[in-house]
Amino acid sequence: MAEFLQTDIKFLPGVGPKRAELLKQELNITTFEDLLYHFPYKYIDRTRFYKIREIHSQLPYIQIRGKISSVEIAGAKYKKRLVAQFTDDTGMIELVWFRGTSWIRETLKRDREYVVFGKPNLHGRQINLVHPEMEESEKFEKQLSGGFQAMYSTTEKLKNNYLSSRTLQKLITTLYQSQKPKIPETLPDRLVRKLNFSSLEKALYTVHFPAGTKELEKARARLKFEELFFIQLNILKQKVHRETHFQGFVFPKVGDYLNGFYRERLPFVLTDAQKKVVREIRRDLGSGRQMNRLLQGDVGCGKTLVALMSMLIALDNGFQAALMAPTEILANQHYATLKIMLGDMPVKYGLLTGSTKKAEREDIHAGLLDGNLQILVGTHALIEETVQFSNLGLVVIDEQHRFGVAQRARLWQKNIQPPHVLVMTATPIPRTLAMTLYGDLDISVIDELPPGRKPVKTLHFTDSKRLRVHGFMKKQIAEGGQIYIVYPLIKESEKMDYKDLEDGYFSIRQAFPSPDYAVSIVHGKLKTEEKNFEMKRFIQKKTHIMVATTVIEVGVDIPNASVMIIESAERFGLLQLHQLRGRVGRGAEQSYCILMSSHKLSDDARLRLETMVRTNDGFEIAEADLKLRGPGDLEGTQQSGIPFQLKIASLSKDTQILQYARKIAIEMLEEDPLLDEPDNAVLLKQLKKLSRGPFDWSVIS
Repeated sequence: MAEFLQTDIKFLPGVGPKRAELLKQELNITTFEDLLYHFPYKYIDRTRFYKIREIHSQLPYIQIRGKISSVEIAGAKYKKRLVAQFTDDTGMIELVWFRGTSWIRETLKRDREYVVFGKPNLHGRQINLVHPEMEESEKFEKQLSGGFQAMYSTTEKLKNNYLSSRTLQKLITTLYQSQKPKIPETLPDRLVRKLNFSSLEKALYTVHFPAGTKELEKARARLKFEELFFIQLNILKQKVHRETHFQGFVFPKVGDYLNGFYRERLPFVLTDAQKKVVREIRRDLGSGRQMNRLLQGDVGCGKTLVALMSMLIALDNGFQAALMAPTEILANQHYATLKIMLGDMPVKYGLLTGSTKKAEREDIHAGLLDGNLQILVGTHALIEETVQFSNLGLVVIDEQHRFGVAQRARLWQKNIQPPHVLVMTATPIPRTLAMTLYGDLDISVIDELPPGRKPVKTLHFTDSKRLRVHGFMKKQIAEGGQIYIVYPLIKESEKMDYKDLEDGYFSIRQAFPSPDYAVSIVHGKLKTEEKNFEMKRFIQKKTHIMVATTVIEVGVDIPNASVMIIESAERFGLLQLHQLRGRVGRGAEQSYCILMSSHKLSDDARLRLETMVRTNDGFEIAEADLKLRGPGDLEGTQQSGIPFQLKIASLSKDTQILQYARKIAIEMLEEDPLLDEPDNAVLLKQLKKLSRGPFDWSVIS
């Protein structure tokens, strides 16, 4: 039966090669099973029938019974439309089609009763239904779907090729009526009984053809649990495998490096949150198991200081350490920070990026091999085969979601025995997302700012207040401050009416003319040397204003920059706005984030900007972002780094199911760590199958 589910979708009656290719391209549906797992995104109650006289244009959808009294082609040659007059015992309404008119006209019969379903539209003073769904009453009564109609996501390309939501439902109906699929169970029988679930076969049928809301919710709960359960089981099983197969280097002592730094070089008193995280890391490093810990914290909370202290513990125990960052700018920033923090301490450290000259590279390679170079900071250059360590004991990865699994693994393989791993992110991650993405890691959080830091004040202005904002900017510059202005685009877009960087730069130059004001411009299309030159000018206070795209989102630490202005702020996601805001407020002076937008805002955009003005709490912002967009949203997916798309569960709405699924997965692995008991064979089989799917189920951090 499993082989049957893998049957090519083109063999399903009503599909064929052409439709199969479209389904593959647009929805990644290639097999019977894929079609069954293309779940409805909503349901419409089809139990109510309206009378024509009850219909008005404010109704979302209506369903009527009646007959066709006339059919005609109306309109000019290139704007032809098919119009049918549809009547019941209370009146008449027009049904209108603009596409497929010849074929539709042939199918309409005047002597038959039809069920018509669609959205009422007001055309002039008359209400009509455009491209309604129609079915003969006799066939409608024989449908599998009962009173609820499932609605399926589709695409414009599929609709243009007559593969609408209704067509997808018909294909699923055909699959059940012609093939009568038997669905093998994916959970152990004892677990199905324990959780009082219906069988997978029944749950799948019900989710497509629900008889009522109670049965539907039970089916959806089963499918949501299973989806989240296998994600948790996969990452927790990997954690068990790692802990049983890989021992960690034991760092038993704290010596001169850390003690000397703590007594003489510590830039400020550690916050309670930092102290807690350092204790957690020290416990890991001395435990004899490989540390795999995620360190979360807002920009400016002191993660780099904690990372340095962790690396000094490695040095105290005779090991080397590496810190890998996703960009040259950020790697240079870390290197400069280490230089300031370490001062004249007897620590040998180096920087390796794509820009490192050949002679410097050779010195670094030699220093790593003989153990003289103790800490190496760098970019992807660290994972090159030519980079070999003498005794790598700790790897710190910053903004780790920017690296692929394979890239991270190559760095860990620099030793026969894997080094300890500390991954850091300034992107606040909601608990549900952290459990899903990083469920195999131990998680630490720094949720306090260092002493002396003032929260950034965030203000929202529309374009009509621009002169007022310019006045504020001039006042800040006169007081010695510097300003970022960030734009979402480099050049003006025909499709989006947003401020663009080139136009913005020209406007700023007019409002802030030289020689009184100096302006830098930085964006992703500049060459590295040009970008670094402009950054350097700003860092050295040779320019007052930096006009930039989001290239400065990560990696610029300039305490003197006190104002962040974000143009077309409605264009950005919440987390991106929060990251950009984190670029200021790095010094002791009061800093400001000004959100500029059009006065016309969607409800979601207004909520995003209101959230930014209301709170500086990154985790509150992350939760709000997850609720607004969800991890299944394309942009949200990219921003959070989630490696798969959930088909039915929601990380923002199904928190309790996720927590319960994780609890059950932990219990099962405690009883049977290898899942090699006969009852659990079905779980291993499903995990193996999922690992071959289109999503990265083997994600590790």
